[in-house]
Amino acid sequence: MTAHYTPQPRKPLPPEFLDQLGALFGDRLALGEAVRLQHGGSETHFAPTLPDAVVYPHSTEEVVALVKLCVAAEVPVIPFGAGTSIEGNTIPIRGGVTVDLSQMDAILSVNAEDFDCTVQAGVRREELNAHLRDVGLFFPIDPGANATIGGMASTRASGTNAVRYGTMREAVLSLRVVTPDGRDIRTSRRARKSAAGYDLTRLMIGSEGTLGIITEVTLRLHGIPEAISAAVCSFDSLKGAVDTVVQSIQIGVPLARVEILDDMQMRAVNRWSKLDYPELTTLFFEFHGSPSYVDEQVRTVEALAGANGGGQFHWSNLPEERSKLWKARHEAYYAAVNLRPGAIGWATDVCVPISRLAECITETKTDLEASAIPATILGHVGDGNFHVVFSIDPNAPQEMDEVEAINSRLVERALAMDGTCTGEHGIGIGKQDWLVAELGDAVDMMRMIKRAIDPKDLFNPGKIFAL
Repeated sequence: MTAHYTPQPRKPLPPEFLDQLGALFGDRLALGEAVRLQHGGSETHFAPTLPDAVVYPHSTEEVVALVKLCVAAEVPVIPFGAGTSIEGNTIPIRGGVTVDLSQMDAILSVNAEDFDCTVQAGVRREELNAHLRDVGLFFPIDPGANATIGGMASTRASGTNAVRYGTMREAVLSLRVVTPDGRDIRTSRRARKSAAGYDLTRLMIGSEGTLGIITEVTLRLHGIPEAISAAVCSFDSLKGAVDTVVQSIQIGVPLARVEILDDMQMRAVNRWSKLDYPELTTLFFEFHGSPSYVDEQVRTVEALAGANGGGQFHWSNLPEERSKLWKARHEAYYAAVNLRPGAIGWATDVCVPISRLAECITETKTDLEASAIPATILGHVGDGNFHVVFSIDPNAPQEMDEVEAINSRLVERALAMDGTCTGEHGIGIGKQDWLVAELGDAVDMMRMIKRAIDPKDLFNPGKIFAL
C-alpha cells in the first residue's frame, strides 16, 4: 500500500467568483503565493499543494455565504485551523478555497456550574485553558501541538490526557456546523446525554472537514485537580516500561497521563531540550487528585516500576518542573526530526488493545533497529496508542520508500492485533488504503454518507477515501 498521492486536476477560479470573494472578505482574502504556501501543507512529509485562495472568516454567517458562493461555482472548500495535522488532512489536492478559521477565536460562553463552555473553532487549546484557570476549570484534551479546537474536533484528536479524560469524541457536547448546502446547523444541545435521533455530533467529529465546516464547539470541562504530581522513570527494557503501564491500568490506578519515550527519543529530547535524562526507555507520568490520593498512586506505580526493571522514580509537585517536563514531551516530534540536520519528518501512529501493546512496540522496535534511518518511538501508552517518528534525508528518495515499507509493516502488525491504523492522526491522504484494510465494506457506507451530504464532493475532497 502506498502513501503517495498525485494532485488532482483543477480549474482556475472564475474572475467573477474572485470578485465575489473580494466583496465578501475584503483584505481578508489572500491570493499571494506566500500565504497560499502556508496553507498548502502542514506538519507532514507530503509535498505542499497550494490552494487558489485563502479567506479568513470572522463569523458563521460569513462561512455560510462563502459556502454558497463555492457551491454555485463548484469550487472546493478546505477548512484550516493551526496547520498541525500529520496525514495531509488539509492539503488542497484539488485546489479551491482554504478557509482559515484562526480569526474566529472568541470564547463565547463559560458555564462554570455546568462544567462546559462554547468557543469558536479558531480558539487554541492553550488560550482556552488560560482563560478557564480563574474559574477553576480546564479542558483536558492535549494533542501536544497548540491546535485549534475546531481542528481537534475535525480530526478527533486525543493526546497525553486521553487515558483518563478521553478524546475529543468524549469532550464535545455540541457543534455548530455549516453544511455543504450552505445551512447553519447545531448538532445537539448542552445536555450531558440525549437519545434524540442520529448522533450528528459524533458523525462530524473525525470527519476531517469532508462533511461540514465546524464553526463553534461546546466542550465538556473538568475541575482543576487539588494536587498534580509528575514523575519520570527510566527502564532497562522497553517491555518493562510497557508492562508497568498495563499493570497500573489493570489494577485500577487512574493515571492522568502516561507517555513512553524509547532510548532514541530520549537521546533526541536531551539534545533538543538541553536535558540530561538517562538515554533509556522512559515513562513520563502525571497523577491527579487529592494530595493523599496522588501520593498513593505514585507509590503504587513506583512499586510496579521497580518490579519491572525501573530505576529511581523522580517526581515533583512544582508547576515549573512539571511544565519543563511536558514541554520536552510536546517538543519530542521536533527533537526526533532534528536527529539529522536538514531532515524532514514522517510521523505515523497506530493503536492496539493494551494487552498486545508490549508485543506491538517490541516488534516495531526490532524493525526500526534493522534500518539505518533514525526513528523514535513515543506515545500515549495508557490507551494503547503510540507513534513512530522518522528523520528522513530529503535528498535520498530511497529513504522515503524504506520508511513507507516500515510503516506498512507497522500498520499490518497493529491490524493483526485487532488494532487501528491510526489512533489520533486521522486518515487524510496518508492512510486511505489502510482504512479499507481495517474496516472493509464499512468504508462504502462512509462513501454513501459523503455522497448524500456533499454530492458535488466539494468539502475537502480526496480526504479519508476517494469517491
